[in-house]
Amino acid sequence: MSVLSQKEKKIKMQLSCPMPKLDFDMITLGHGSGGLLTNRLLDSGVFDLLKNDLLDQRHDGATLELQGKTAFTTDSFVISPIFFPGGNIGELAVNGTVNDLAMCGAIPQYLSLSFILEEGLPMQAFWDVLVAIKFACEEAGVQVVTGDTKVVERGKGDKIFINTTGIGQLHPSAAIDISRVKVGDKIIVSDNLATHGMAIMSVREGLEFETTIESDTRNLNHIVRDLLDEFGDQIHLLRDPTRGGVGTVLTEIARDTSLGIDIRQKDIPVDEQVYGACSLLGLDPLYVANEGIFIAIVEAECAEKVRDQLRGQAGSQHASIIGEVVSDHSRQVVLTSEIGGRRVVNMLVGEQLPRIC
Repeated sequence: MSVLSQKEKKIKMQLSCPMPKLDFDMITLGHGSGGLLTNRLLDSGVFDLLKNDLLDQRHDGATLELQGKTAFTTDSFVISPIFFPGGNIGELAVNGTVNDLAMCGAIPQYLSLSFILEEGLPMQAFWDVLVAIKFACEEAGVQVVTGDTKVVERGKGDKIFINTTGIGQLHPSAAIDISRVKVGDKIIVSDNLATHGMAIMSVREGLEFETTIESDTRNLNHIVRDLLDEFGDQIHLLRDPTRGGVGTVLTEIARDTSLGIDIRQKDIPVDEQVYGACSLLGLDPLYVANEGIFIAIVEAECAEKVRDQLRGQAGSQHASIIGEVVSDHSRQVVLTSEIGGRRVVNMLVGEQLPRIC
C-alpha cells in the first residue's frame, strides 16, 4: 500500500468527496437537538459518506455476527490543532482505534463513531474530518456501524472531540500476552520515532524546517496481520507507543514483567529533521508521541526476519532491532548511548506534550 503525502491525500479527498450545499456554514446548537437540523447534518454527511448495510439501519446500536475470540477497545481524541501536517483528528481517530485492536493481535472489523462538536465549528472543517474518516476506514478495511453526535455551547469545547470504539476477531495465530515475554526476546520498533509529536509541535511553535514534518498517522493492522501470518506465536507482545512514547511503553513492560530491558541508542531510528526539532525544543524522542509505529517483542530466532519483512513494506522501512529482554536490572530499562555510557530510562513524569492525540 502506497503512503500518500499530506498534499496528495487532501487533493484525492477533495476531488472524490466535494462538500454538498448545506443550510448553515457553521455548527449550531440546533445541530445537536436531535431534530431536523441533526438529521440533515447526518444525512448529508455521516450516512452518505460512511454508507454500509449496518449503518444504513440508523439504529442506536448495531447487531453483529462474531465468531471466536474477539478484541474490543475504545479511545477518545482531543488533539489540538485538529488539522496538522500529515492528517487530521478524523483519520487519527480511526487509525488509533484500529491500531489498538491490531496490538491485541486482532483483525479490526467494526467501529462506533461519536462526535462532540462545539457551536461555531465551520461546516467545511467538519466535512473535511468526515472525509478523512471515510478514507481511513477504507484503507484499514473497517466499517462504522453506529455512533452519536452532540453539540456543546461555544467556549465549552474545543472545535471537535471524537470517541471511537472498535471490535475485531483475533487472528488465529495470535498469542499476544505480556506473560509470554521472556529473557532473550528481541525488541523491534517498526519505524522512525517521534514524528507525530514533532509534526504537532512544529505547528504549535511555528517552527520551519527544510521540509515539512508530517505525522506518521496510519493504520498498522495490515502490517501486523502479515507478521502474524508469517511468524504466529513467535510474536510475544505488540504495543503502539502513542502518548508517553517508546520510553514509557518499555518501562511499563519492564515493570509488569519484572524483567530488565536493554536498548541501544545507535539502533533507535529517528528522522534527522525530527531529531533536530526535538533538540531545539529540549525533548527526548523516546518520550514523544507516535501514531504510526509499534513495538514488537519477538523470539530471538526470528527477530531479523521480522525486521526485514517490515522494512519491505510502506510505513515501516526504518524498522530496527533496538534491544533485548534481560535478567539483569529487574523492572528497569537501560539505554546504552552512542559513546558507551549507560542510563536508566524512567517513565515519563507529567505531560510532555498535552493534547497530542
